[in-house]
Amino acid sequence: MREITKYTILITGGAGFIGSNLCEYFLSKGNKVICLDNFATGHRHNLKACIDNPDFLLIEGDIRNFEDCKKAVQGVDYVLHQAALGSVPRSINDPITTNDVNVSGFLNMLQAATEGKVKRFVYAASSSTYGDSVGLPKVEDVIGKPLSPYAITKYVNELYAEIFSKTYGIETVGLRYFNVFGRKQDPNGAYAAVIPKFVMQLMNHESITINGDGNYSRDFTYIDNVIQMNELAISTDKIEAVNTVYNTAYGDRNTLNDLVGYLKQYLSVYDAKIADVTVVYGPNRAGDIPHSLASIDKAKDLLGYNPEYSLQEGLRIAVDWYWNNLK
Repeated sequence: MREITKYTILITGGAGFIGSNLCEYFLSKGNKVICLDNFATGHRHNLKACIDNPDFLLIEGDIRNFEDCKKAVQGVDYVLHQAALGSVPRSINDPITTNDVNVSGFLNMLQAATEGKVKRFVYAASSSTYGDSVGLPKVEDVIGKPLSPYAITKYVNELYAEIFSKTYGIETVGLRYFNVFGRKQDPNGAYAAVIPKFVMQLMNHESITINGDGNYSRDFTYIDNVIQMNELAISTDKIEAVNTVYNTAYGDRNTLNDLVGYLKQYLSVYDAKIADVTVVYGPNRAGDIPHSLASIDKAKDLLGYNPEYSLQEGLRIAVDWYWNNLK
């Protein structure tokens, strides 16, 4: 793997959960990092460790504004495009805004990166692209029909990236994220991800609600595995490894019941009462995929991917971070 240092890297959505972790990591490697964010879902406090670094530049702007995109890519070697409106329920409630950000905004960034002669455009794709495909594990070239507006937008991103690679010659790599979790993931708001939301409820001794019977399963992926994949996507020199998409996951699955069991176990170390918090089961959520498990063979073979953190290992670290930062 070629070392990524002394480059200029643009991270869109850099004030978000994944984006801010990427900002910190690539700054620590001696790169110049530009963050483009409109703070619709990101937070300034996520950039606390970056903001005073002379190699860090924050551009407050919106990917829906093409001029903001063009300004952000000036002098940039690599783009890590994380900016998007996540959440299946959000997309069902407001498909127009989700499409505007995730499709029009993506196209703006791709066009700006192409015009700006960026070396490579790495973007956050999504496991939601697998849609109603029932086969497990999920393999990159076998997908089903999308089950939500969000899933449609993320699939369209892949189609645009492929066309731009073929038509304009820009190198692209899509990373299909599978249920990423870890430090700095926001536990608040209507569309909070399940792990930080459950952690906060358990810490507050509030009963938690699982959608369905708890037997839906996910390939939960710790943030440091995702950072590794982004670095590999930037650094690979293999021609056959670019202009394609990769599952970005651990390659194992756990049910929501498993997840709650682990969270209770790890949090009870800090507060024994958490073990007794009740669990309530509600209806299944519209647009949810019942089971998700990634094959990571392609990433291993072409990129040398070697995920270091299982769900349990990642949760222990994440729970410690939440307890010390949010309690």
